[in-house]
Amino acid sequence: MRYSSIALLLLLTGCDQAQQATSSEPTKAKPTQAVAVEAFMFDDFDYANPDALFANGWTARTETGHPGIAGAAWSADGISTHQAPDGAQFGIARMSSITDGTGEGTRHTQICHARKYLYGTYAARVFFRNEPSYGPDGDEVIQTFYAISPLAAPLDPDYSEVDFEYLPNGGWGEGSDNAMWTTTWETFQLKPWTKVNEYSRVPGDYAGWHTLVMNVTADAVRYYVDGNLVGDHSAAVAPEVPMSMNFNLWFMPKGADGSVGPIDSPESRQYQQDIDWVLHVEDKLLNTTEVEAKVAALRAGGQRAVDQVADKGVAAYCGL
Repeated sequence: MRYSSIALLLLLTGCDQAQQATSSEPTKAKPTQAVAVEAFMFDDFDYANPDALFANGWTARTETGHPGIAGAAWSADGISTHQAPDGAQFGIARMSSITDGTGEGTRHTQICHARKYLYGTYAARVFFRNEPSYGPDGDEVIQTFYAISPLAAPLDPDYSEVDFEYLPNGGWGEGSDNAMWTTTWETFQLKPWTKVNEYSRVPGDYAGWHTLVMNVTADAVRYYVDGNLVGDHSAAVAPEVPMSMNFNLWFMPKGADGSVGPIDSPESRQYQQDIDWVLHVEDKLLNTTEVEAKVAALRAGGQRAVDQVADKGVAAYCGL
């Protein structure tokens, strides 16, 4: 009986020690779900000079050709940076394009960012103008914010393009009234001119500062100006491949979809467009209020230029 009691005591003691040993082992942390990091690109265009702009991911187009007046130059000469004017908080980039109606007397202007953008939110705050800064008025001039891929071949089904275009003097065969155009392209070919797209035209005066937002998915592309929906296009034309993000300012040639082209004057004239900031948030759809709040937060944090969008492994592009 005494031995049984001792055996029982030893058994209980062993169990207690085993429990103590078990409880003293480090517990393995449960796996936690990774929190997705919001990848975005933001540029406040707060640069001392154009060289600083071009050193930070932007490229000026120099390739001649479509769109615009045949024989016109595309160059960095029309790109400048400035301290913030009224209505802007920090610096701005400015595009200045000139024409006398001829190819030799025309300089179009375009700046491009990396070709790595697809779905998500595109936004920019821009200043449009109705009149030239000098010279006679009336040219069919195109002021833009857009994203685009190269056209690999005529009617390439993988071509992608989403556009804001402000036409202060009309164009595209729709008279001389000012209007905001938004266009989503499935594809096109130049000769013979064939287009596959969906577009929306909203008449009105859009001179001055405006916040432009594009919500881009595989199912739809929606365009907003200052929070107002101005275009809603379907999955049939939605982008499929990475695009560069761009701004350009060019003159419509005579005959483009019925356009009358430049006015009949040999006098040189200049049009300008300003850019306050640009933002892309990858794979996330923000409304205009959310876009402006994000920009305000970045500025409050002293962030003037941030690029967290990963390279997509495709060649840079600054053509169309």
